[in-house]
Amino acid sequence: MRNKIEKGVDLNLRQFIKSLGYIAGGTALLASTPWLSSCTPEKLKEIRNEKARIALIGTGSRGQYHIHNLKEIPHARIVAVCDNYAPNLQQAVELCPGAKAYTDYRKLLESADIDGVIISTPLNWHAPIVLDAMAAGKHVFCEKAMARTLDECKAIYDAYQTTNQVLYFCMQRMYDEKYIKGMQMIHSGLIGDVVGMRCHWFRNADWRRPVPSPELEHQINWRLYKESSGGLMTELACHQLEVCNWAAKRMPVSIIGMGDIVYWKDGREVYDSVNVTYRYSDGTKIAYESLISNKFNGMEDQILGHKGTMEMAKGIYYLEEDHSTSGIRQLIGQVKDKVFAAIPTAGPSWRPETKMEYTPHFVIEGDINVNNGLSMIGADKDGSDIILSSFCQSCITGEKAQNVVEEAYCSTVLCLLGNQAMEEERHILFPDEYKIPYMKF
Repeated sequence: MRNKIEKGVDLNLRQFIKSLGYIAGGTALLASTPWLSSCTPEKLKEIRNEKARIALIGTGSRGQYHIHNLKEIPHARIVAVCDNYAPNLQQAVELCPGAKAYTDYRKLLESADIDGVIISTPLNWHAPIVLDAMAAGKHVFCEKAMARTLDECKAIYDAYQTTNQVLYFCMQRMYDEKYIKGMQMIHSGLIGDVVGMRCHWFRNADWRRPVPSPELEHQINWRLYKESSGGLMTELACHQLEVCNWAAKRMPVSIIGMGDIVYWKDGREVYDSVNVTYRYSDGTKIAYESLISNKFNGMEDQILGHKGTMEMAKGIYYLEEDHSTSGIRQLIGQVKDKVFAAIPTAGPSWRPETKMEYTPHFVIEGDINVNNGLSMIGADKDGSDIILSSFCQSCITGEKAQNVVEEAYCSTVLCLLGNQAMEEERHILFPDEYKIPYMKF
């Protein structure tokens, strides 16, 4: 069984990279997505018989999501788990027989039997643990966002410049095939000049979790309080703003926004409804909106070009001038010609069209995994498994993944500036003290 799993994961990773053109003529792609160069099939072969010794710090729902993905990675072995909330730690121990259990991450970092750590804690703990782990000589994989404050983000970035340790943040869209292929198409000019970006993430849930005792309220429902959370911006927008900068190949120069608690008036401190606009130097803008009291529109990252529109999350693009005929229109035509007596109302082979005047084209042929944005834990095959596999590979080779830290820094800083613009109700220019050489404006 073990060999079967190892072979399956190996082949999946190889096929993923093959489909992006690495094996034949992939030089141009490597230049545009350099972070993938550390996890090529050839490099995976070199570590075939090695395993990274991995410890998890934070074993709640997201930490357990990573545990399940780690079990499918042949070059990883879970050796330790850590959480200061007993029920989470117990669940992790049951999932990871033989792993050593800790309640204090500092004690875990003292172990010489650990190569890398995965951090899935509340946001306010990201910076202290990341910095302590790198100082302890561990490779680090941390959940997004990078940190709770702008100064903490800069401290992590600066520390990374002087360390030999590997550092990843879970920017999984950078490892999601439909996003990579979609960006190739955008940058090749398929949808013309990028003239705007519209991103939204809608849910209908209060973000609350059951609390067995009142003194645990802030520990368990940390997302609701400003001391430990950046709310919708750091929890959701972080991924989407990274996609926009990827498409634009630059950073916004100014930010304005409005945030409110519209529906969930339950003592929370973070907004449940946000609208933020980011403006680039050429006048192009990101229109970002998120709320958690209506899920009708789901989640989408739209890149708007003067020749077409790319819906990144669905892996679909539409062209402004398009003379092709979609499947649904062909079916309607056949019905009119009495080829069929009725139109089927549903079926697994049909993909819905939201605008009948536009014909959808698919970024990737065949089945793709689409994240509807509703899960608070994570989606299957959204790139999280690939980036985690890449991290484990880097724990063995010591090779850093190019641009991942920089992209996490850029998107997190934009999220935090968005919060600042909403809280202070003012127009904010990107502050010089948080600019880094990687940024282009």
